[in-house]
Amino acid sequence: MSILLQVQGVIKRFGGLQALTQVTFDLPKGQILGLIGPNGAGKTTLFNTINGVYHPEEGRIIFRGQDVTKKMPYHLAKMGMARTHQIVRPLNELTVRENVMVGSCFGHENQNLSNAARIADETLAFVGLAAKADQLAGTLNVAQKKRLEMARALASHPHLLLLDEVLAGLNPSEVDGMIQTVLNIREQGVTIIMIEHLMKAVMNVSDRIIVLDYGEQIAEGSPSEIVHNEKVIEAYLGDPRLAERLMEEE
Repeated sequence: MSILLQVQGVIKRFGGLQALTQVTFDLPKGQILGLIGPNGAGKTTLFNTINGVYHPEEGRIIFRGQDVTKKMPYHLAKMGMARTHQIVRPLNELTVRENVMVGSCFGHENQNLSNAARIADETLAFVGLAAKADQLAGTLNVAQKKRLEMARALASHPHLLLLDEVLAGLNPSEVDGMIQTVLNIREQGVTIIMIEHLMKAVMNVSDRIIVLDYGEQIAEGSPSEIVHNEKVIEAYLGDPRLAERLMEEE
């Protein structure tokens, strides 16, 4: 199985605070990797380090066979890495379609405006926002803005998609719809890393899960291995009975 991303011994500090300690993993193409841990565990810091927002003090990031440790986010976008953000910030004065066109124009395919408009419409249909294409992005509700954020990232046709809490703030019906969208994205051949606090959701969509606690990687494995890991139960899940319920069918 081909490896798309390698994170090798990554350490990130902010002054005297060590936010990440020797984080190491390989991500094969086509997998969904869940990233979980308590608040302050370092999940978004790890995303920002992979995505080039932060540069680690030690360690390396290898993406598509290239050392990208010191690359900037726009370099990584051109290489086929895209992400969503926990706090969605669409370009409110542009239409929904124009927001998605931005992702297409600045992705690794360097699409022109004509192609970007076509890709935007295809992507909006895929995420269920086609009817909103001509509305201003600022008029969308929270769930729709989450889908717009995802559409903008997808329009770049990424090899790797980083999803930062795309389920936060959604009602149960919206959560189910978004989970199906994530699975559909994987079916298109996109590799995904997904930060999520909604445990049952991340357990049911992930091929593998990594658990962070105070910046340390305390566990890695399949969902069934993670929910039975004593360190994870102690640090995050708390109650073994909760772990069992997370693995029950929807």
